[in-house]
Amino acid sequence: MLFRKNHRFKDMKKLRVLILGGGPSSEHEISLKTAKMVHKHLDRKKYQPMLASISRKGRWELPISKIKSVADVVFIAMHGEFGEDGTVQKILDDIKLPYTGSGFRASALGMDKIRSRQIFKSAGMAVPKFIDSFPVVVKPSDRGSSVGVSIVKKREDLNAAIKNAKKYSKNVMVEEFVHGAELTCGVLDDGKNNLTPLLPTEIVPKMGEFFDYASKYTESGSEEITPARVPPEILKECQDIALRAHIAVGCSGFSRTDMIWSKLDGLPRGKTGKIYVLEINTIPGLTRQSLLPKAAAASGISFPKLLDHIIKSALRKN
Repeated sequence: MLFRKNHRFKDMKKLRVLILGGGPSSEHEISLKTAKMVHKHLDRKKYQPMLASISRKGRWELPISKIKSVADVVFIAMHGEFGEDGTVQKILDDIKLPYTGSGFRASALGMDKIRSRQIFKSAGMAVPKFIDSFPVVVKPSDRGSSVGVSIVKKREDLNAAIKNAKKYSKNVMVEEFVHGAELTCGVLDDGKNNLTPLLPTEIVPKMGEFFDYASKYTESGSEEITPARVPPEILKECQDIALRAHIAVGCSGFSRTDMIWSKLDGLPRGKTGKIYVLEINTIPGLTRQSLLPKAAAASGISFPKLLDHIIKSALRKN
């Protein structure tokens, strides 16, 4: 009888969740917003959440040596360096503490746009080409949130765009500009290789030519339509590509793959154009403006339930 009481008490114990935000990246402020949103919406009946941050200089608010004494699992709410490049994941692996999202290898691969493009291409997915004819897209190859990204239409503007991208990273890539509808599709992973694609979202920027930083994080900066206004076969292909990208990179927990559907005018009957994979996000944003929570809601998954899924996945994979 005593064993049963103790067992029941253990089941009722709230899970201690350390939500880690901030970090030394250009996405520091967005990471803090994600962390606060996660903290606000975690079910207090199930979880005992605590916020902690990493400074712009990489200083941990809570010493690494003390994390295991206060947390059962870490919810990584950091975008860019440290959060998405595998740094924090490797540290948490070393102290054997469960954490949300992908492991350090998949995180590092997803953050590196050049290496991940090679993976996508090897897996049979279409990706923009590296070319020297205009227009082109210039971007840092290892940053998120579209920071440092420019569309260059004339050769004389190329050097300025490269210089701008180098403000954020020493690694810069120049690729063909693919004209079409901007699409994104999230994937939820239960930690046991059971994957569920969410409804794809169509993104219509209102502040510029593409879904840049301002469009992403400004209220009414873009129109996001879920499900995307595309033919049913394109909707399904978009989901299939998101699943394949998630698997190819080795993601876990959740991801979001960004794509362009290039539908050319005058296509023969039965032809629907081509979907190009741009990148995969191993820690999609979870702010009020973020795409993954909106897509989850359109698929019937509330924000607290989405957080439940992400945390459960973290515990199952360890």
